[in-house]
Amino acid sequence: MVAGEASGDLLADRLLSGLRPALPEAYIHGIGGKRMAQHGFVSDWPMEKLAVRGLFEVLAHYREIKGIQNALRDRLLAERPAVFIGVDAPDFNLGLEAQLKAAGIPTMHFIGPSIWAWRGGRIKKIANSVSHMLVVFPFEEEIYRKAGIPATYVGHPMAEVIPLVPDVAAARATLGLAGDAPVLAILPGSRMSELKYNTVAFIGAAKLLLQREPGLRIVVPMAGERQRQYFEQLLRESGLQDVPLIITEGQSHVALATADAVLVASGTATLEVALFKKPMVIGYKMMRASWHILRHMAYQPWIGLPNILAREFLVPELVQDAATPQALAEALWTQLNDTGHRAVLRQRFTDMHHSLLRNTAKESAQAVLDLIAHSAVGTAGTRAPA
Repeated sequence: MVAGEASGDLLADRLLSGLRPALPEAYIHGIGGKRMAQHGFVSDWPMEKLAVRGLFEVLAHYREIKGIQNALRDRLLAERPAVFIGVDAPDFNLGLEAQLKAAGIPTMHFIGPSIWAWRGGRIKKIANSVSHMLVVFPFEEEIYRKAGIPATYVGHPMAEVIPLVPDVAAARATLGLAGDAPVLAILPGSRMSELKYNTVAFIGAAKLLLQREPGLRIVVPMAGERQRQYFEQLLRESGLQDVPLIITEGQSHVALATADAVLVASGTATLEVALFKKPMVIGYKMMRASWHILRHMAYQPWIGLPNILAREFLVPELVQDAATPQALAEALWTQLNDTGHRAVLRQRFTDMHHSLLRNTAKESAQAVLDLIAHSAVGTAGTRAPA
């Protein structure tokens, strides 16, 4: 298995929670995080090595990432695992999966690349790379099946992990927050590159909001110690170190449960915010050269998953030059104070939550077991157990 970032670690955690009881003696390894390790997963390289976003940012790390991919490929070709599962990270996993599939090793990809949003030509690459897709949105199953790619809709794991009605009081008690204090959660991203480009604008917006509402409490969960240190370095370098923040390591779900509104970087975290039924502003900044290329490759006007699923701008999206501290703060002020809008969002996000609920652990694990069993027919004795 290979997961390339915190959201992939969460997805894989759900799959492994269903798969491990069925394969208690299996050796499961590759690249992953702490959640996967709880199920006996062995990470051969640190997951953070793959957590790079943006065309030019990836180029800067290309040699190292390619070296890891080649080394893992050689190991897997030698040991011939019963199945390889790529968890998101399509730029890394699809190339690896293509080589493994060509060698007769079954490959599964968990959470489909956003071919319905951009780079739709990748479906041909997926067909050459993947034996079976596990998809997390209802409309995806038909897209892949029409392209001749076996696919199973397993629901979105986070729809199970996140309660339909979050316990706000318990979350606030965990962080020592008064029950009546207005709370803003800020999630600038788990990747170092996301922190680099989003931190100053996001915390600058928080500073402006504090001038309007001095009682506002601001919670900023970090993916790990490395991210926290870099985040605090960026605050010092930009003169924002005196903005009063509650910085946590992990505990992103606790932070979201406490929040009255959220400022979040585009990505899987936007769906988490929606599942917590929280008003949000989606912001995102990246290297300018990457932005100029990527903005011409999109098929639809939305970048945030809640808006994509709703097919409308349910929540504001401020990207690149539009993501100024002033604009972000103004949009957040509305999210914090427009009572009618907050009620509408709560209902829309509750409906979205229900549509994504399945027993993901059970259904994804069964799909893996079925693929292993199907692939084993006629090949008994040719693979070592994995």
